Amino acid sequence: MWPFGSRNRPPRKALTAVPARRAAAKYDAAQTTADNRRHWANADGLSATAAGSVAVRKTLRNRARYEVANNSYAAGIMATLANDVVGTGPRLQMGTASNDINRIRETLFASWAKAVGLAEKLRTMRLARAQDGEAFMLLTTNPDLRHSIKLFPVVIEADQIASPNLMQNLLQLSGDIVDGITFDSNGEPKTYTMLDKHPGAAAALISRTFTEIPAASMIHWFKKGRPGQRRGISELTPALPLFAQLRRYTLAVIGAAEAVADIAVVMKTTMPSGEEAAEVEPMTEIEYAARMATFMPEGWEPFQIKAEQPSTTYADFKKEILNEIARCIPMPYNVAVGNSAGYNYASGRLDKQAYYKFIRVDQSSAEAVVLDPLLRAFAEEASKVYAFIDKQYAWPHQWFWDGTEHVDPVKEAVAQSKRLESNTTTLATEYARNGKDWETELEQIARERKRMKALGLVPADVEPAEAGTGRSGDGQS
Repeated sequence: MWPFGSRNRPPRKALTAVPARRAAAKYDAAQTTADNRRHWANADGLSATAAGSVAVRKTLRNRARYEVANNSYAAGIMATLANDVVGTGPRLQMGTASNDINRIRETLFASWAKAVGLAEKLRTMRLARAQDGEAFMLLTTNPDLRHSIKLFPVVIEADQIASPNLMQNLLQLSGDIVDGITFDSNGEPKTYTMLDKHPGAAAALISRTFTEIPAASMIHWFKKGRPGQRRGISELTPALPLFAQLRRYTLAVIGAAEAVADIAVVMKTTMPSGEEAAEVEPMTEIEYAARMATFMPEGWEPFQIKAEQPSTTYADFKKEILNEIARCIPMPYNVAVGNSAGYNYASGRLDKQAYYKFIRVDQSSAEAVVLDPLLRAFAEEASKVYAFIDKQYAWPHQWFWDGTEHVDPVKEAVAQSKRLESNTTTLATEYARNGKDWETELEQIARERKRMKALGLVPADVEPAEAGTGRSGDGQS
């Protein structure tokens, strides 16, 4: 040790610059270069809750709503998605040992679902899940409902599920409370804070009262893209910039075409260099009379500006960007735009296969998150009215959805017949493809045949047409 100011201190060594070392990365994508630095500037390590903060979700939600309200492609994609997933609504099939009990419960649920407009509310929920990122359904009762079971589901907009304290809503200091939803230690919802008035309503500026809803009375349906995600993000998020680009390019093309179309005729001189044409005041306008000969000033002749817009690549640009937009759903291009021009029969079917799988996954999610809790609440309410119905939720059941119609019904009938003959399928499976209950259908067939026999009619077994009568794989007859 040398004391402060000591003269015996050894001389200082000259400092040398240490060359900067690049981080050794095994993956090319982990390298940060001058070329990709700006591209990855917004990449962050935020948690799912922090990345989907109140402000971020509100901005995405409002922009998605704007696009769906003002863009016909966005509106059509959302409507098609809701119709394909929900259709005319799910149908309950019970699986107890007693067929009579099964039919009673199925009929009771079907009549209640029709009374509350369940199919329409499910379509609204699917639209909200895609557009807003999440959908909420409040399970309450309505004494004025024209049905013996007074359970009444109400679809709630995502804006109404929020913390009443604006500062807490913005900061989200506690991980146990995320924008109006309180979670337990296992990450499961305990209560939902529902604002009595929509934040966008005029009355919300005067009063911000709220109601605490227990988790058993609220259904929250959203797509979990990350572990730990507790609120939904609009499914249109990746496509929102693309919608803006499509609109800007379309408006630019229209504007350029209109600018050229607005100029009927332009005058140019035909005189060679050095010679003077008739003197004409610049920007002079000449009015043409229909079906009349008009003499131009000496040395001048009219010509029309050639329109360069829309260019031949305009249609290709729209097709590619719409294809990219629909991919985040995921939905094939011909379904998204409602146009299969250029598709043959095989291509049209092939592109829809992945979409149909997505629909089945979506329906499975709806069953687990929405329909099963709804059936549980229905059973509890029904047991209060009917003594023969127990309130236990453990009803063996399954849900049926609308089937998908085949493009070539003759070919599908032949394939179905062969599957049944080879025992590679069952009647239950084949009827389920069309959203039908096989027991109900067979009972109906038996009643029809019995009635036909009573009327002296003999039901004929119609053989399916030969496979060659349908269209071939390339779309040719």
